[in-house]
Amino acid sequence: MTKVFFYHGARDRLQAAAAWLAQAHARRQAVLIYAPDEALADRLDRLLWTTPATAFLPHCRADAPLAGQTPLLIAAKLDTLPQEERLLNLSDEVPPGFSRFSELIEIVSDAGEDRLPARTRFKFYRDRGYEMANEKFVQEPLPHPP
Repeated sequence: MTKVFFYHGARDRLQAAAAWLAQAHARRQAVLIYAPDEALADRLDRLLWTTPATAFLPHCRADAPLAGQTPLLIAAKLDTLPQEERLLNLSDEVPPGFSRFSELIEIVSDAGEDRLPARTRFKFYRDRGYEMANEKFVQEPLPHPP
């Protein structure tokens, strides 16, 4: 069953997502990023080119030719995907088919427009019996490139 991780208290959801992705990449973890909003996906794409400032986080869109060999994938849909281990949700909705992933990560900022939909998602997962972890977001120092 999917384990759901909620990280709350981030100052900026997208910046926090980029920092979390840098940490996941340093641990050699593949992550699928669900970003159905095209403008948000574009902003994240640009951000991942500069986070951390002295390195590059290998990423691409899930429908790109190199998606099968890229650890961080940005997807607008969750149909056919190369991995089902870890899903980072950047939507305000419960991602369709999230239960096929081993882990679902939700990052919540302090902004009111972010917290209310997150509470609804939290209740949805909890009411259906998913294992939940709820922690304050702590941005660890980003790894230095080798």
